[in-house]
Amino acid sequence: MNPLPELPAGAFAKQDTGDDLAIYAPPRLVTHIDEGAVASLTAHYRGLLPENKPVLDLMSSWVSHLPPDRTYAPVVGHGMNAEELAANPRLDRWFVQDLNRDATLPLDDRSFEGALCCVGAQYLQQPVAVFTEVRRVLVPEAPLIVSFSNRCFPTKAVAIWRSLDINGHAALVRLYLERAGFRHITADVLADGRASDPLIAVTGRA
Repeated sequence: MNPLPELPAGAFAKQDTGDDLAIYAPPRLVTHIDEGAVASLTAHYRGLLPENKPVLDLMSSWVSHLPPDRTYAPVVGHGMNAEELAANPRLDRWFVQDLNRDATLPLDDRSFEGALCCVGAQYLQQPVAVFTEVRRVLVPEAPLIVSFSNRCFPTKAVAIWRSLDINGHAALVRLYLERAGFRHITADVLADGRASDPLIAVTGRA
């Protein structure tokens, strides 16, 4: 059953249909949002994530943007490149998985008290399935924070994402979370794009 019947046919098509793991094989030890946007995101995490609790960092890389003065334990990272994940000092453990091929997370039910997905939602071809899995591994009322800017690798972003502006992206991510069963969904403009890269965070509660 299609969880998003209102979206057009081909909404999740990509210009580049090649193997995603092959595309992401070369490590990219760079950030995809600038320092101002990162600072805004870190402050947002500080206000939402409970200290000393387990956190899942979905679609992660070599940096998680978590507050340096806060401890979360453990932090489990998921990504597409082992070298990038191994370089991330905030991750206690990590795993590589192509969520467009297999959306099932190798994690226990209700094992996390917060989850992050920073600048990755635009690449998901089965977002409702992925976020339903995230809800499964979160304890009730735990937050999933999905953040995004106006940047992407266009050949790997899905068609519906490429067709929308940043406000449309916020509405789309809200729809993803609603269909995945999240509640109390909010969208916050963390950076408006005047002094830094624009950044929006859509948050839902499991």
